[in-house]
Amino acid sequence: MSDAIALIRPVDTLGLGLVTGTPRTLLEAMSKRDDWVDLTVSGGLILGNYDLFRHPGVHYRATFYGAGERLYRDQGTDIQFIPSFFRHYGLLCRDINARVMMMQASMPDASGEVSLSLYSGAHLEECRRAGRDPHRLLILECSPHFPRTRALEGHPHTLHLDEVDVIVVTDARPTALAKEEGSEADRLIAQHSMNFIPEGATLQTGIGAVPNLVALALAAGSGGDYGVHSEMFTDGLHQLYAAGKITNNRKNIHRGYSVTTFALGSAELYEFLDENEGVRFAPVTYTNDPAVIVQNPQMVSINSALEVDLQGQILAEALGVRQFSGTGGHMDFMEGTSLSREHCSIIALQSTAVVGGALKSRIAAGLGPHSVVTSPRQLAQVVVTEFGAADLRGRSVRERAHALAEISHPEFRDELRESAELLGR
Repeated sequence: MSDAIALIRPVDTLGLGLVTGTPRTLLEAMSKRDDWVDLTVSGGLILGNYDLFRHPGVHYRATFYGAGERLYRDQGTDIQFIPSFFRHYGLLCRDINARVMMMQASMPDASGEVSLSLYSGAHLEECRRAGRDPHRLLILECSPHFPRTRALEGHPHTLHLDEVDVIVVTDARPTALAKEEGSEADRLIAQHSMNFIPEGATLQTGIGAVPNLVALALAAGSGGDYGVHSEMFTDGLHQLYAAGKITNNRKNIHRGYSVTTFALGSAELYEFLDENEGVRFAPVTYTNDPAVIVQNPQMVSINSALEVDLQGQILAEALGVRQFSGTGGHMDFMEGTSLSREHCSIIALQSTAVVGGALKSRIAAGLGPHSVVTSPRQLAQVVVTEFGAADLRGRSVRERAHALAEISHPEFRDELRESAELLGR
């Protein structure tokens, strides 16, 4: 371990795998060094908490904020957000000329191949480039506890030992998340969302309580024969599998297989994915390509938002000037599902939030001066709160504004109705 970390220079550039591609043990070892002078790191949504990013000589350029990134920001570290689609994250490593690439991977198989395990994502090609370049380094953290996942045909997500400069074997286990139970409002949102998910639909679900509650409701319902084409593979999708509801039999492409680019959830989910022939991992440049998404039958995308204005503009990544998450694949799946009326994008959010001790509507009359739109109004389809669903497809500016006002919290509804009358003139 120490020999591998010593290969990273005090003045250097480093690209990291995201989420379940986070090489946690390597980052813990790097956190014990105190000689960083000018280390620039490209990463995002890193799982764990590392003193490395609190060092004054370390500069973190984050593509997606999670709990760790928000903590580092609040502690005054040098972290800056880089706006980008998930599909572009590998390119951002080139932007900083990352000399070192570090990822998490499974143990080598008999042929000397390591699987990128739970994260295919956006970094495989840049890892290969680093491995080929004698002036760069590719370092992998491998553990017998990291699942060996299967690649989608034509999209291998393995590296041969000959391509890797350094392998560090650890006893680490993949980060397991506690399951979110959700609130009563979340359960109502899931219930309203069910009306837009037909039998045999192909599903994309994001992280959080609502997508998991939707999956639970589908598992308990009478429908079935669902397919999966999802940026993220979740515990909710695992539960649908356990209920016998996912077959992928109606898919036009990759029939019989669920397709994803990364997985995040419980230890039980990771055990399910290990050597699972029915779930195939592909690079995010493929899974999140709108031209691929649209080919799936009755594609239903379920994602969240922080705020939606009466025009239908969707804010999913920032609260005013404060970054909360990132763009990821939010717009990709909204665009893909917008290309056919056979498909549907569901944006789920609670109608209110408490800000500074005061109740605030998350259905907004208009955007504030520092608001950041994640997905534009022309891609908005169905917006769901605990008070109902607003189907915006084919509606005029004023019609969609009134539809959104009707699913706002009653305390703000009359004011939003008045604002809706001002629009579309």
